[in-house]
Amino acid sequence: MADINMDLERYNGLVETIYDAAQNKTCWAAPLEQLRQLFNANFVTLILKLPSHEDEDDLGLMIAVGGNLNGKGQVQYLPYRHNLTPFANQRPDRVFTVDDLMDDDDWRNSSYRKHWCEENDVYHVMAVDITAAEVGSLRFRITRPQAAENFNAEEKALCQFLVPHLRRALSINLELDRSQSIGSMFSQAIGRLSIATIQIDESGRILEQNVFAKEILDSADGLKVVAGKLTAIYPSDNRELKYLIKGAFERARNHEKPSLPEAMSVNRPSGEVNLGVVIEVVPTPSWAENRGHNKAVVYIRDSVAKSQASSEIAKKLFGLTPAETALSLQLANGLSLEEAAEALNIRRNTARAHLRAIFSKTGVRRQTELVRIFLNSVAPLGYTES
Repeated sequence: MADINMDLERYNGLVETIYDAAQNKTCWAAPLEQLRQLFNANFVTLILKLPSHEDEDDLGLMIAVGGNLNGKGQVQYLPYRHNLTPFANQRPDRVFTVDDLMDDDDWRNSSYRKHWCEENDVYHVMAVDITAAEVGSLRFRITRPQAAENFNAEEKALCQFLVPHLRRALSINLELDRSQSIGSMFSQAIGRLSIATIQIDESGRILEQNVFAKEILDSADGLKVVAGKLTAIYPSDNRELKYLIKGAFERARNHEKPSLPEAMSVNRPSGEVNLGVVIEVVPTPSWAENRGHNKAVVYIRDSVAKSQASSEIAKKLFGLTPAETALSLQLANGLSLEEAAEALNIRRNTARAHLRAIFSKTGVRRQTELVRIFLNSVAPLGYTES
């Protein structure tokens, strides 16, 4: 039987660990291990996903904390294979044990106990199906071996007391996961449009950058890194860049709302068209004291960089053949018809025939119009590095 006379410090520590796990799904092992010790259990498991009924290859996912599950270690992330168990279809958020569902003989003779529980020395089970918004129920299980005592009413009450914390923590975890996924999608979309992004602090120190930003900074053609800070090559541009960064942070600190983001043009030693730079401070709550901890995102566009448009997406969007699509993308990257023909290793007459077909299918009459519709289309959003 578990010693459930928890002092306030131990209770606060457990709840804090549960909410810490909400911020990082790989940390669920810590609160589950604390719960295992609290209830003198051999295993504590959290079933995050049930396998599909229709697809035999679609397995579920389970976090298991306990000793020697299938001869493995203490903390495991395992595929979960059981669609049907004796514990299915229980009332959500209500703690139950095996005795609430069946008598001892039925449990001993159940296929689930014989084929899975018995080999892992699982006999006494305390469980609850925790509801999570937009996901359904997440299965939470605490188990003991047959030689141990069964879970009593006091232990069930304590587990029930912890259910709201588990439910809130799981919901926070799922919401953060969703927000991170959306943020990642937007970041990838910006990358596919060949927009360089750099995250900086108030001093201009670079905190993060995407691959396009790294290429621009490594080339030192207009912008570079000096002592870890974003710096323009020419002194006049660098003074303006520092002024814009300082002004953007000051306005954010005063909660002013500029009509437009800060922007400037950066000259390039190579003589290529200037880099376009936009600076936006990441919004923070009006009540937060974040002086010295604010961040801004610097967007940089190189107008002469090659388009990353997906040939497959472009082909579907405009109904072009592979050869016509290849020519269109070369033209969108700034090549003349003759240069594109040479790059594709085709005859000029063949390129001209392709161009006539492209004009007919896209409804444009000039090469400049064709470039414009390609660059303004969603074709770059389908780009992948693979």
